Amino acid sequence: MRSAKFIAYYRVSTQKQGRSGLGLEAQKQTVLDYLKGDRTVLAGEYIEVESGKLADRPELERALLACRIHGASLIVAKVDRLSRSVGFLHKIIESGVDIRFCDLPELQGPTGRFMLNQMAAVAELEAGLISQRTKAALKAAKARGKRLGNPQNATRDGTLKGCQRGRQSQIDRSRARARDLEPALQDIRSRGLTTLVAIANALNERSIPTPRGCRWQAKSVQRLLARLSA
Repeated sequence: MRSAKFIAYYRVSTQKQGRSGLGLEAQKQTVLDYLKGDRTVLAGEYIEVESGKLADRPELERALLACRIHGASLIVAKVDRLSRSVGFLHKIIESGVDIRFCDLPELQGPTGRFMLNQMAAVAELEAGLISQRTKAALKAAKARGKRLGNPQNATRDGTLKGCQRGRQSQIDRSRARARDLEPALQDIRSRGLTTLVAIANALNERSIPTPRGCRWQAKSVQRLLARLSA
């Protein structure tokens, strides 16, 4: 492959859009217009077919990797292809890859990275406000006696899947919490406090709560060590 200048990333929300080209062709044309019709500087194209709300974008990961390998800039037709997700904005910021938005050509270089950080902050605020409003609306609906939830989840299969997702979510949170506590744990051990009881007392003395917000006991320290070694 020739030396890369730009790697294009396109996203469509549905499989139907991906097959029909609806939205996709418009994005491609926008990128081509930005490049003034010069396809020779476009070294690769990656197409994501999924909702902007989903956290996993394998094609975006591949596009960023291609940019790093070839020293290329990531080019996106419209800023809203990425800006709806805090995680994706942070992912691009941390990747070190230069990004160009065709509808905001001034977003590049140091100024562009500054604006991306501002966009991430705004997106994070918006997500928090939406979550807050949703919780308030659900609470109000429940107070009125409205039955909440998806009826399909009431089936045996739906209940099982819900339990599995809940367990996995709890496991993920526990592992993340364990990683957060690892530096404190290493410091405590370096001071010669190695027994479960001694570690529990040290964590309590530092006013560090357990993942459930309780005081540490030998058993909870044992679970913490098991998560870190898993």
